[in-house]
Amino acid sequence: MKSILASGLLALLIAAPAATAVRAQTPPTRDPAQIQAGTYAVDPGHTQVGWRVSHMGFSNYAGGFSDVSGTLELQPKNPASAKLSVKIPVASVTTTSAKLTDELKGDQWLDAAKFPDMTFVSTKVTPAGKDHAKVTGDLTLHGVTKPVTLDVTLVGAGVNPLSKKVTVGFEATGTLKRSEFGVKTYVPLIGDELHLTIAGAFERQE
Repeated sequence: MKSILASGLLALLIAAPAATAVRAQTPPTRDPAQIQAGTYAVDPGHTQVGWRVSHMGFSNYAGGFSDVSGTLELQPKNPASAKLSVKIPVASVTTTSAKLTDELKGDQWLDAAKFPDMTFVSTKVTPAGKDHAKVTGDLTLHGVTKPVTLDVTLVGAGVNPLSKKVTVGFEATGTLKRSEFGVKTYVPLIGDELHLTIAGAFERQE
């Protein structure tokens, strides 16, 4: 019994400094001037792309995409020079219905086999306040490319206390008409407007 108690106490003593270090970590900043310049890569495990459409006017039905990849070039002293490029595998689409998820991947909807990726490449960044910006870019979906503008807000930047990587996070929202990209199934019964919400995390590349 003494041996078990001693082992447990030793484990707590070893873990305590690490836990204290995490708690003592400097919190992320929302001051753009404190963000480190450089090239950042998408952290796919902590980046989410959500979408929402009207379902027959009765509810707002939501789903998501995952496995995002891409890069972000940041120069905090010149925010308008930022460049963003992301790729989203269409086959990663998910909903709470397995049947619907499979249908969305098919040729009546997103046609993931023929058009495997959705991409967004920024063409203009317009600062709109200390921690906000309008990011316009070319969105390619279902083989069609059209300009889309995202409203982007800085969530926080700093050193991730677990990975020790310099990280910056943003939230972006935008709206597009899916029919303009050739995804016309059940319009207008199922809403034409597709609302996007992107929780993006990016890690600085050394």
